[in-house]
Amino acid sequence: MTSNEQKAQQLIAEAEKKVSSKGFFGSLFGGNSRIEDAVECYQRAANLFKMAKNWAQAGSAFCEAANLNSRSGARHDAATNYVDAANCYKKSDINEAVNCLLKAIEIYTDMGRFTMAAKHHQSIAEMYETDAIDLEKAVQHYEQAADYFRGEESNASANRCLLKVAQYAAQLENYEKAIQIYQQVASSALESSLLKYSAKEYLFRAALCHLCVDVLNAQHAMERYVQMYPAFQDSREYKLLKTLIEHMEEQNVEGFTDAVKEYDSISRLDQWYTTILLRIKKQLNENPDLR
Repeated sequence: MTSNEQKAQQLIAEAEKKVSSKGFFGSLFGGNSRIEDAVECYQRAANLFKMAKNWAQAGSAFCEAANLNSRSGARHDAATNYVDAANCYKKSDINEAVNCLLKAIEIYTDMGRFTMAAKHHQSIAEMYETDAIDLEKAVQHYEQAADYFRGEESNASANRCLLKVAQYAAQLENYEKAIQIYQQVASSALESSLLKYSAKEYLFRAALCHLCVDVLNAQHAMERYVQMYPAFQDSREYKLLKTLIEHMEEQNVEGFTDAVKEYDSISRLDQWYTTILLRIKKQLNENPDLR
């Protein structure tokens, strides 16, 4: 055990002593100040554990501080300590980190601080996305974050979360949900002269999701997208979609592959596009007649 950890353990013992000595008379005489002193001991201990990189113990000490804050009615401080605990647990125990953030979110929503709650739902989603690899849970928390952001008129933040929902919904083969979101975010982008250009990408993604389901629906959707955003018709994305549909109708797997390769040589396709295009191509192989 390092010297910092030893000091931290002494502070925790001190904190426990302050809390346990608060009996009936303690509550009458200086009870709150004892609680505040105990909270400070736990926080100092947590920071010493952080210096020793003992993340689990640091998280636990911040949690103890948060629990005492809650008991004494210092809700804002409790939420802050739960968030600090979560940041420590992130490095050692994702489930504990999530639990701490959920406690903080409960306090923030109760206080009407929905932007803070949204940010922490976003943090949970990111943990499920990168550390725990549970896309369904990531989607749930991104959706909740988007809902709170939108309620607070933070539409740009809401749309960023919704795009994550659409990305993973498509990966999980929930194409209808992905299509709805991409169309919604494209409509929102078209209302802004600054964001208008990005609508092309969202319509492209929506059309590809349509192609995973049905060629005819994709063609109808593309007609609607051109009405929504006439410049879409002149884009490389639209031209690729038209070419892919022609090759699909002709059962030309080689032509389909070449068209994708040619597009990729100019505009690199990321992992999401590659996955979706491979699914469409696989469908082409499996369905001898798409017409």
